[in-house]
Amino acid sequence: MTENPAPHNTPAPENTPGRHRLDPAVKRRRVLVGGAGVAAAGGLTAAGLAMADTTSSTTTGTATEATAGTTTATTVCTLNAEVTEGPYSLEGALVREDIREDKEGFEVRYTFTVVDQANDCAPLPDALVEIWHCDALGEYSGFVGGNGHQEEDNGTFLRGGRLTDANGRCTITSVWPGHYVSRAVHVHLRVHTDVTLTDTSYTGGEIVHTGQLFFDPDINAEVQATSPYAENTTPETLLANDSIYDDGGASSGLLTLTALGTSVSDGYTATLTMGVDSA
Repeated sequence: MTENPAPHNTPAPENTPGRHRLDPAVKRRRVLVGGAGVAAAGGLTAAGLAMADTTSSTTTGTATEATAGTTTATTVCTLNAEVTEGPYSLEGALVREDIREDKEGFEVRYTFTVVDQANDCAPLPDALVEIWHCDALGEYSGFVGGNGHQEEDNGTFLRGGRLTDANGRCTITSVWPGHYVSRAVHVHLRVHTDVTLTDTSYTGGEIVHTGQLFFDPDINAEVQATSPYAENTTPETLLANDSIYDDGGASSGLLTLTALGTSVSDGYTATLTMGVDSA
């Protein structure tokens, strides 16, 4: 399955310097999502419900950061197909904890826990978790203008990754994504193993998981109606109508959100346990 950007959103050709090729046919892997429960959702299997339960997403008031990884040692593991990386990926992400740069938006503190099917769902250390997403106006770094807005493009904003620790865990700070035509609000994600770190980035390694992350639709509606997101006047696709979310088990990428304050502008923590097969 490929992601279809808006008709006017044409990524650069494969041989354009600094830009990634259009998404090739998706290499189908089996992806493990840690969790003790399995439920049918829209005819699909929703995996990892312990980490994807949206009940806590509506929490208001000051909250401490949610702790991810508490279910990584579960005895039940659910396998799902992975999701297309989309047409806006770039090679050589910066390895850093904060990927916001100067982008405005509501803070999101991601905590990811990676577990390894090849090792009885044990935490996977030294895996590079890489994410990228659009800004409040729906523009991706390296492809600015695709959603009809003109702004500075340095090719690095809202992109980056970190290595997991001994508990298979890493944290990344960003902002809540905006939206663009044909897709619900989402974040792209890849997990790499065996990378070699450079001063600011990485080389080599193997991509063992490609996925997408999604947000509670009620909270997202509040976010998108608030500045700076409200300045994006392009049509928004709702999560229930998103072609990627409603196929191939992508609902396992639904984040668990915990409010950092009393308003959506105060931001959220977002947690997810995901698994890969390193064998």
